Amino acid sequence: MAKPKHKPGFPTRQQILDFIASSDTPAGKREIARAFGLTAQEKIALKALLKDMADEGLIDSAPGRAFHKMGGLPKVTVLRIADVDDGGNVWAVPERWEAEGVPVPRLRVRERSKRSALGVGDRILARTEEAGKGWIAHPMKHLAKGEELMLGVLRREGDRLWLEGVEKRERRQYQVSDAGDAEPGDLVLAEKAGRPPRITVRVTERLGDPFAPRSFSLIAIHEHDIPDRFADEALEEAERVAKQPLGDGREDLTELPIVAIDPADARDHDDAVWAAPDDDPKNPDGWKAVVAIADVSFYVRPGSALDREARRRGNSVYFPDRVVPMLPEILSAEVCSLKTGEDRAALACHLQIAKDGTLKSWRFTRAVVRIAANIAYEDAQAAIDARASPQRKLGSQEALATAARDPSFRWDDALVEGALVPLWSCWRALATARDKREPLDLDLPERRVVLDEMGRILSVAPRERLDAHRLIEDYMIAANVAAAKALEAKKAPVMYRVHEPPAREKLVALKDYLETWGVKFALGQVIQPKTFNHILDKIGDVDFRPQVMEQVLRSQTQAYYAPGNHGHFGLALGSYAHFTSPIRRYADLIVHRSLVAAYGLGPGGLTDDEAAGMERIGESISRLERRAMEAERDTIDRYVAAFLAEKVGELVETRITGVQNFGIFATVAGIGGDGLLPVRDLGSEYFRYDEAARKLVGEASGDEFAIGQALQLRLAEANPVSGALRFELPEGRYAASPGKKPERVLKRRGRPPNIRHQGRRR
Repeated sequence: MAKPKHKPGFPTRQQILDFIASSDTPAGKREIARAFGLTAQEKIALKALLKDMADEGLIDSAPGRAFHKMGGLPKVTVLRIADVDDGGNVWAVPERWEAEGVPVPRLRVRERSKRSALGVGDRILARTEEAGKGWIAHPMKHLAKGEELMLGVLRREGDRLWLEGVEKRERRQYQVSDAGDAEPGDLVLAEKAGRPPRITVRVTERLGDPFAPRSFSLIAIHEHDIPDRFADEALEEAERVAKQPLGDGREDLTELPIVAIDPADARDHDDAVWAAPDDDPKNPDGWKAVVAIADVSFYVRPGSALDREARRRGNSVYFPDRVVPMLPEILSAEVCSLKTGEDRAALACHLQIAKDGTLKSWRFTRAVVRIAANIAYEDAQAAIDARASPQRKLGSQEALATAARDPSFRWDDALVEGALVPLWSCWRALATARDKREPLDLDLPERRVVLDEMGRILSVAPRERLDAHRLIEDYMIAANVAAAKALEAKKAPVMYRVHEPPAREKLVALKDYLETWGVKFALGQVIQPKTFNHILDKIGDVDFRPQVMEQVLRSQTQAYYAPGNHGHFGLALGSYAHFTSPIRRYADLIVHRSLVAAYGLGPGGLTDDEAAGMERIGESISRLERRAMEAERDTIDRYVAAFLAEKVGELVETRITGVQNFGIFATVAGIGGDGLLPVRDLGSEYFRYDEAARKLVGEASGDEFAIGQALQLRLAEANPVSGALRFELPEGRYAASPGKKPERVLKRRGRPPNIRHQGRRR
């Protein structure tokens, strides 16, 4: 019998991870037991420990029952050839990859012989090797053919069919060897095959019309690899836990007129609010409030199938026509969703708010709530406006018509006076504290796509910004601050929402940009959120204000989740954690579990292993959040392009948002569609690219294309499949500097212009 490689004794989790990482050969249960010299009884305990570690996402199993660290690769595994680039490099991906939130690794394949050249779709058994920040694969054996699927649209050119990928970064088109029953114009899934220089595709599934309702979100789901099907185990568990009673010992808040104020088209309802004047003599003219949040941690326990699925998704993803939820629908839209008249499990944040809007105290309880009403933002605002205006009575036809969207909403004085009016009064105190704090105030409009019942586009327009939106935001921010501070008081783990101050290089770029508008911005000052607010106050209500706000937004860092507190710059807060949306964000579920454990609120608290892995969890859910944002943004772009497709050939009002040496980026006014005006379409004049000022300057005329400039352009192309727009300069139109009266006319006829690049001064 081989001697153990480690000191005999039952290993810890970390020792197992270290052994797996350092082993030269695949490490299964037998190898781990031999390495630590375990007895027969200890081997039984080892099997249970390895299962726990797999459930917790620490390790994964490879074929043959060998283990590897989650997020890493097995020593030997099956790979699928995904691409062969123009340089002849062969790239492969694991055939099986279930690491939560970890991008699928691409391995460069080292072929032993050119005679055994690999093609896209080939499967190999390979030995893997981590090299620097990448991976190398050493083929051991060719396996039966597999699939590498690509999403695209078929188009005919002559007597041949070609597949055009839906991804903007997919530049190549592939000849179709077998289209099956698909026809030109269809959206399809296709399998790549062959070897360079002849890689072809075979259609494996016809998805139909790419312009049909729901296609745009399907494209994003596929393009960003968003899991949209729950494992059977998770669905079965959701059905089971949904039937469990709410549990004993909950605080009864069913008599409070708590209301949930959400978008009219909300798919789930995480939060509800209530406020009333405080009767505590130590808080004169102050307020007491309750922010009740769905108690998801009661249903989704650490290490469960539901938990693994939620962590793998990280968050819900919202599209105009559907939602890809983090939790199965029976939980996200039913049992956990706070609905009118239904008793629901909640984690309640009790706040004591001073007259000036500062938080005096807070406490957290597990409660049962019964929502008095689910109200749309517009309806809540209409109620307050009707009450404030003598001309608009509460029972007027206009007010009733507004409320009719929600038949369950009883538009009566008791609800308005007992629930909405106190909420608004308390909010004015919170708003006072917010104004004193001076967080970053960028009122950039959110695009809203409105669809009919068939999924067809009715309109694309900025979403109206109401006081009702700000009210809910401020209550949620107060609860998030209270959650972070409550955990800090117990020295418990916190999953902070971190937003660090802008990096210097971004501030330098902003300074250069502001100078093009004649706005001074000193880099030597201490940068605070109000610094940017003062810039906006200085420029006032000018045409280019939205462009300056957009540029200020681009100068900010990306917010992320982490257990280390670095503050929230944008909100001007020292401690901030997401607590209010556990149905749709895994970060909030972690905060709930930590509160449950720290304050002894019952089952479902944060485990020691979760606490130890907070850094890793934070990195994972931050990546998944960025993935969701990109998918949502890309889908909106596709809907906008589809909406504008009927206007191809027409003149549209635009504003320049970016200038490069190859062309001008412009946004359609009002709806936000972004497109390119290629420099080749500017005419025959020579243009010089001024990088420092970020503008194109005509050498003969002095005419300029600069960021912020309003232009009327012709929409030349709108591609709903990729979301891309292309513009042309209309005949006889001009380009002028911001605020400069045009003096010359640019012509588009003739050869493309030459561009001379003027670099930034060092």
